[in-house]
Amino acid sequence: MKNSNRPLDVVILAAGQGTRMRSTLPKVLHPVGGRPMVAWAVKAAQELGARSVVVVTGHGAEQVETALGGTGVTFARQAQQRGTGDAFLSGADVLPHTGDADILVLYGDTPLLRPSTLQALLHDHQSRGSAFTILTGELPDATGYGRIIRDEAGNVTRIVEQKGATDAEKAVREFNSGVYVMDARAPELARQIVPNSVTGEYYLTDLLALYRAAGAAAHAFKLDDIDEVMGANDRSGLAEAEAILRRRINTGHMRAGVTLINPDTNTIEDTVTLGQDVTVEPGVILRGNTRVADGVTLGAYSVITDSVLEAGVVIKAHSVLDGATVGAGSDVGPFARLRPGSVLGAGVHIGNFVETKNARLDDGVKAGHLAYLGDVTVGAETNIGAGTIIANFDGVNKHQTSVGAGVFIGSNSTLIAPRTVGDAAFIAAGSAIHDDIPEGALAIARGKQRNMEGWSRRYWGGLREKVSQKLPWLAGWLERQ
Repeated sequence: MKNSNRPLDVVILAAGQGTRMRSTLPKVLHPVGGRPMVAWAVKAAQELGARSVVVVTGHGAEQVETALGGTGVTFARQAQQRGTGDAFLSGADVLPHTGDADILVLYGDTPLLRPSTLQALLHDHQSRGSAFTILTGELPDATGYGRIIRDEAGNVTRIVEQKGATDAEKAVREFNSGVYVMDARAPELARQIVPNSVTGEYYLTDLLALYRAAGAAAHAFKLDDIDEVMGANDRSGLAEAEAILRRRINTGHMRAGVTLINPDTNTIEDTVTLGQDVTVEPGVILRGNTRVADGVTLGAYSVITDSVLEAGVVIKAHSVLDGATVGAGSDVGPFARLRPGSVLGAGVHIGNFVETKNARLDDGVKAGHLAYLGDVTVGAETNIGAGTIIANFDGVNKHQTSVGAGVFIGSNSTLIAPRTVGDAAFIAAGSAIHDDIPEGALAIARGKQRNMEGWSRRYWGGLREKVSQKLPWLAGWLERQ
């Protein structure tokens, strides 16, 4: 994405504790849009084509470093939280010091910054020949933010914090976002920052004055959308960021040809891909590495995680899919649950209150009602009756069952694993199958029915007092016997 020949290094400050979150989880690991907040900064830096990305950790360092493991970033620990200037130096110390790169400073708690905005910031910085560029924005009331003070020519001269601002300076609407892009001198100049006389902290904002004292040009690049630099400092801010990101993601899908009937009710993580002419009904949640092909319908209040749905699939209301693959033209639900390892072929029907796990169902299999299919393979066009159970667990181990093609399993049957059922076999309703069934055979495994005349009168007669109190119809029946 980056279009300059000059390398870019990125330092992401993520060492703060975030006490206002009131959480044992480090602030930057709280998720927004399916990623920890700090992961959004990493993603943006990498999309910019950064040569090196350093994440500065401190509070909960091990947790943050574990969460970002495998992303290709480098870590630097800030031993003591002594301000943004000190945190920046902790990160800068592990950058490649070749003197040829711009350095971008980002934060682990601002997940809404678009890579396109940062690209525009970099372009402005480089095209002006700036040494230090501040990302700024405007608010009708910028109370709480550092203010950008300019001279008559519009040049940035100072950053004034709220506590030290005059009344005139407090009236300034342009604020400092804390995001900076600087030339390669930044680490050297940052070592000249002195601790604040009141707090004892080292502030990165002091770099502006150091650059100006060195005779370098400093500029500001103003945001169009100030929501992009909104930090999530507490649970309320987290929810607000989530809502903004959700609208952004949902709008992108709608512009790409997806129908969201009520987009305010849909949560779609940015890792999800949706094809054209997908219809998403209200309340649907899509998470993780879910892939949805063209023409799929997702029924109301379904929750789908890390699953693949091929073309023309219909997921009916209130279904839950996790780690499942659903073949073209299949339908699932309502109120179905496909657990990890569920693989459905084309044209499969999974009805209400059917649960699958580690189950492979070939083309045309039908399981319409109230079944549990675990650790099983089922051949094409097999019909699974209501109430069928694969008894796959013996209390210690799971066991596998293989059901052939064209099998008819009668309602309320139990297959006690491990079992093999041959092609075109029949299982009579109510059977408990404890032996393998050959191809084309009919299996009946149920006790012979025996009717014991008068049993009810003798049984309930012994409970006559309780029956008379709680079961008046039955009490009357007993009287008539």
